Amino acid sequence: MKAIRRFSVRPVLPEPLRPLQELALNLRWSWHPETRELLRSVDPDGWQAAREDPVRLLGTASADRLAALAADRGFLRRVGVAIGDLRDYLTEPRWYQRADSRAGGELPRAIAYFSPEFGITAALPQYSGGLGVLAGDHLKAASDLGAPLIGVGLLYRHGYFRQSLSPDGWQQEHYPLVDPHELPMTPLTEADGSRALVTLALPGGRTLAAQIWEVKVGRVPLLLLDSAVARNDPAERDVTDRLYGGGSEHRLLQELLLGIGGVRAVRAYCRITGHAQPEVFHMNEGHAGFLGPERIRELGEEGIPFDAALLAVRSGTVFTTHTPVPAGIDRFSEELVARHFGEGGELASLDPQALLALGREPAGSVGREDEPAQFNMAVLGLRTAQRANGVSALHGNVSRGMFAGLWPGFDAEEAPIGAVTNGVHAPTWTADAVLRARSRTLSDAELWELRRTLREQLVQEVRARLHASWRQRGAGQAELGWIDDVLDPDVLTIGFARRVPSYKRLTLMLRDRERLASLLLHPERPIQIVVAGKAHPADDGGKRLIQELVRFADDPAVRHRIVFLPDYGMRMARSLYAGCDVWLNNPLRPLEACGTSGMKAALNGCLNLSVRDGWWDEWFDADFGWEIPTADGLAAAEPDRRDAIEAAALYTLLETQVTPCFYDRGVLRPGSGLPVRWLEMVRATLDRLAPRVLADRMLREYITDYYAPAAVAHRAMTPQAAAELAEFADRIRREWPRVAVDHIEPGPEEPTLGGTLSLRVQVTLGDLDPSAVEVQAVTGRVDGDDTLTEPACVPLKPEGGPDLGGRWTYVGDLTLHRSGPCGYTVRILPTHPHLTHRAELSLHTLPPDTAAPADPH
Repeated sequence: MKAIRRFSVRPVLPEPLRPLQELALNLRWSWHPETRELLRSVDPDGWQAAREDPVRLLGTASADRLAALAADRGFLRRVGVAIGDLRDYLTEPRWYQRADSRAGGELPRAIAYFSPEFGITAALPQYSGGLGVLAGDHLKAASDLGAPLIGVGLLYRHGYFRQSLSPDGWQQEHYPLVDPHELPMTPLTEADGSRALVTLALPGGRTLAAQIWEVKVGRVPLLLLDSAVARNDPAERDVTDRLYGGGSEHRLLQELLLGIGGVRAVRAYCRITGHAQPEVFHMNEGHAGFLGPERIRELGEEGIPFDAALLAVRSGTVFTTHTPVPAGIDRFSEELVARHFGEGGELASLDPQALLALGREPAGSVGREDEPAQFNMAVLGLRTAQRANGVSALHGNVSRGMFAGLWPGFDAEEAPIGAVTNGVHAPTWTADAVLRARSRTLSDAELWELRRTLREQLVQEVRARLHASWRQRGAGQAELGWIDDVLDPDVLTIGFARRVPSYKRLTLMLRDRERLASLLLHPERPIQIVVAGKAHPADDGGKRLIQELVRFADDPAVRHRIVFLPDYGMRMARSLYAGCDVWLNNPLRPLEACGTSGMKAALNGCLNLSVRDGWWDEWFDADFGWEIPTADGLAAAEPDRRDAIEAAALYTLLETQVTPCFYDRGVLRPGSGLPVRWLEMVRATLDRLAPRVLADRMLREYITDYYAPAAVAHRAMTPQAAAELAEFADRIRREWPRVAVDHIEPGPEEPTLGGTLSLRVQVTLGDLDPSAVEVQAVTGRVDGDDTLTEPACVPLKPEGGPDLGGRWTYVGDLTLHRSGPCGYTVRILPTHPHLTHRAELSLHTLPPDTAAPADPH
């Protein structure tokens, strides 16, 4: 018989052990080795059975074991030290408090950080890949720095899927039930003890209610909304059933709950706990885009009109895009969205057409010229955030091009999207052995032995996981003896693990199978490869790629040198990053937004072998690894030929550079028996690259360049200031058709390097005052069709008042820093103290072709 209802009974620990519950319910244990070791010692054998989850461990520990620990004075002393250390960590001033003191209190009092997924620990399976793990690292770094973040997400009762393989290598998905009572979280409750709830109105008189679970991530509260509550009808109860599951309307409901319900959850949390209300809201991708309309609704209830409320919301909002391709953006039909904002739906007090306009795609704005415009969640995020960024320098550039249509008339380079290169949380991703070793200077021999030890540990784990996988695929115990010889702790080990969309090219390594086999089986310089990754459940193309690789790895001739491990997750990843010698990454450039797995590997001294994409484009150095050459020009026209060229380059690198570097022992230092150049690269990676890739560095950049300016703008955007800015924007848009560049007169100077060129420009401003505009000369080198490259903007100043025809004269000098073919143009832009970027209102005026005579020089 099956139970009709599931519930969990939490243990009551003996009084001396009560602090263990506090330690287990704060996820700091997941990145604090001493606390983790203390919790493991409660039941070393049960630790693995509990999948390294202390809440589950405490729930299954025997009464006899707990009684013995409660009487163990040595263990109780360790508990006292650990709980004291945690409480100090939670209360002592940290970097953020010191920085705020130096800044005179300008840093935000609180920041709400919204993400559809959070990868914090394998014990909390609420992530699918890099986006969620990045969000988890963001929260951990905020905790370590003392930044007052509140995380907001959804609690998926089935999480993301568990992956296994069929006998023929086809991916199979399983969705085990996630019981929040068995997880490190507690319900948010009102003063009377009842569960705190948020509700959303749905069409047809229905409602969607969600309870709020709080996860303690060090100092940071993470609020997860859960629709599995009794008051919901079955369909609404299943809204948070699984991550990235269901059809279009199901996804829309999830995103309405995340954005609108998430804001309401934050308000409830701050009311109940006394936490400061957020001054800054950060959207980690467009899934949380509806938080903007919800905050517009809040301001509307205070009597602030829509346009002014939108400007107020924008001032304190940050949007981060992780998507380098339009296909990665959630888009919904306008009819579907309108239905949920229409009769009986949410945000009924707002004009539904104005709401739809916030997410409507401009023609060709995201590379979908051949499709009707839809409601685009990234567009919604960009229109409701005054500050936006990509997640690497290259991705910022790609994003400016992809979304340039949102700012018509401006070059893509001027789109107001910056970049903060992702970082990773070192205490989470660095092996304990590496952390211990970094406390002192290792000799070459010690460093080489450390790397071999980590490789050997990986080999043992791979064999155990491979054995379990083959048993799941139906193999009998008697036919699996060969697994004992899979991988060799003395062979160069390459790791490749990530999601499996087509652009990441899981099977590029199989392009020339004979050449790959010769590398795997080389008599003196063999390589071995560990591969892992999940395809989206609906992506049959990705599943075929996995099957193709699995079938190759099943070949008895090579199966001891290449393996595919199913069910890639955070626990497996940590072992791979530590145990591999080389981390392989070969996406189609520039479709990798950042690619943080190579960063995590680098923290452990693993060298990178990668296409120059994402963060590797920014920080590649020959001391840190190798660059796989690309054939970018063939991307669209001849993708098959491009793959062939890049695969050949990969094989050549492995044959001529990577393997010789690993296996040439004693060449630079005869008699040492060590690969000296390899060890030099490992040291450079640990000493010079690792400090760059840290989440602490990333978060400091967000705080300094995004959160602090957003908080200042939010405080300045009072209702009166918002109303004045809205009136200014309306007046500018009405008058702009009358704004014109009438005439440009260059000075008589001969253009010479280091000299100046004077300009006199006549402009018409209609009824606008010069204080409402900025007249700029834009100058730089020109290419063959006179397009300005790397242009610089030089403000021109008004000279006197308007002439009898109402025209104003502006003057200025251009300093000539470069020789060769150069050029300039003039433009007029709106300007206001509360506008942060010249393209913000998407208005500018350029001269007609007749405005400037031919340059006499």
